[in-house]
Amino acid sequence: MKKINRRKFLYTASTLLLAAGGLSWYNMSKKPPLGMPIDDALIKNGQALLNKIIAIDIHAHPGRSFIEGAKDIDFKFNYYALIGRFEEETIADMKKAGFVASSFSTVSDYQILRLGKNGISARREFNANEAWQSYQTQIATLKSLITNDVIQIRTPKDIFTAKTTGKIGMLFSAEGADFLQGNLDNLDSCYNDGIRCITLMHYHINKIGDIQTQAARHNTLTPFGTSLIKKMNKKGIIIDLAHAHKKTLNKALEVTQKPVMISHALIRHKNFDHPRYIDAEDAKRVAQTGGLVGVWPAGLGLHTLSDYIDQIFRQIDDIGINHVAIGTDMDANYKPVFYNYTQAPILAGALLKRGLTQDEAGKILGGNFIRFFKEVVKQ
Repeated sequence: MKKINRRKFLYTASTLLLAAGGLSWYNMSKKPPLGMPIDDALIKNGQALLNKIIAIDIHAHPGRSFIEGAKDIDFKFNYYALIGRFEEETIADMKKAGFVASSFSTVSDYQILRLGKNGISARREFNANEAWQSYQTQIATLKSLITNDVIQIRTPKDIFTAKTTGKIGMLFSAEGADFLQGNLDNLDSCYNDGIRCITLMHYHINKIGDIQTQAARHNTLTPFGTSLIKKMNKKGIIIDLAHAHKKTLNKALEVTQKPVMISHALIRHKNFDHPRYIDAEDAKRVAQTGGLVGVWPAGLGLHTLSDYIDQIFRQIDDIGINHVAIGTDMDANYKPVFYNYTQAPILAGALLKRGLTQDEAGKILGGNFIRFFKEVVKQ
């Protein structure tokens, strides 16, 4: 008997439940169109490139580990809980496609978020010690995924080990630094856990700074945020400014002594805008630190995989090819146009077909991140 793919089964079942609950706008079983012709040669060339290079997704939630142990979740956010975790399927997809490594990111504020007509926002504040306890549960879940076929990435060298041994590399990340609870000592603990990247804020205005999608309260990076960036620099933890308000972002760029990244975003242009997009000038400032901006395949102005590839090339024009990466937000994105790692050969093949050399495509798909990571951890 053919094995039923748990994720696909639950996607279909939850779609019916969500539609019944008035959430049919988020059809998890619907696959977005490619928006471009593909053939065997394109896929073959893309797969050959992926086999040759080291491909890395700089921001993702493979299999949605972050839902483990979450309580008191907003009803409209329960679609994640309905589907459940499916890390094995996503890791298998990565292996099949030739992806070597990905961010495996916790979500600090998942349980306090809500989904409204204007998007995602915090519906309440954290209870005492709630954020730190949630982090402990989520990091334990990530550690449980380490097997003979999956290794943890603590240093750039570990990425090469994953490639040469044919294993999948997990870069432990945290989206939203709320779990630190304003205590820098907690950073030492998470570093020892193997966290090597922290997105400073998510959808909750925290003790570090403001977010893109809400009116500013701090109007800058806070004193705690300044101390946190300095300590992250010292320890060699990647600073991710995705979701950061413009004023918070720019102050962070003044403080940091090492390259930073915006792991998943799109650059706004005329007639192409959304609160989650960033200004080209800010993306350029990130690039000037030696940093990266990950191109985000969200269904916020993008409708096809071809649209996503268009944005990759636009971003190359905006900030230079050495500062562009892939940040898919896999398994927790909104209407993603790149929705499964098994599409990676199509993506890689299309980059080549549109004119990039193998070296250039290799930079975007992983090489730029390796160079960046080496700079961050260098003492």
